Amino acid sequence: MTTTSAYSARAAEYVDLLGSMSAVHPSDRQVIDTWATNAEGEILDAGCGPGHWTNHLNALGCDARGIDLVPGFLEHARSSFPGIRFDLGSIDDIDARDGSLGGVLAWFSTIHHAPDAIGTPLAEFARVLRPGGQLALGFFSGTAVEAFDHAVARAYRWPARELSDLLDAAGFDVVETHLRESRGQRPVGAIICERRMSDTGPR
Repeated sequence: MTTTSAYSARAAEYVDLLGSMSAVHPSDRQVIDTWATNAEGEILDAGCGPGHWTNHLNALGCDARGIDLVPGFLEHARSSFPGIRFDLGSIDDIDARDGSLGGVLAWFSTIHHAPDAIGTPLAEFARVLRPGGQLALGFFSGTAVEAFDHAVARAYRWPARELSDLLDAAGFDVVETHLRESRGQRPVGAIICERRMSDTGPR
């Protein structure tokens, strides 16, 4: 079963459990609210799920749209947040012009990418962001890169340092790293970075 079909099979359950801002940890919300104030131009919620973050960004005054590969998520997002654009699309092949976006929110949308595949979405984020554009990446943190049995499909933990190195290679300058451990929950992190101003492209 592919990751998309696994999420499709459990879309309604996922929406009920995690598909609203009330399910978001206050620390995560603060990180993204602060990040959004520095993103100038259109923001893409890359792997938007049920669309609650996309809606939240628009409520903050941002120009945000979402993409996802799970039809059930898109149906929920479109019915719950009319007036916001939600498209069927992959973070591995984003339908946007080079350098056209001011921000990309990749909130746990790369967690199912294996180490030999995660470079693809990171390169896409770099491609669609203008120089100086802002990326916020949410991830499961750990002391080593390792797979684990996520509730929906196999996912991966990453040390922040190793993800930062990959982001650097993709053309980003890391601005901030946030790590959070809460009792009874998996350790998570967020990396805030900026598309490198140099016109030489990814290293």
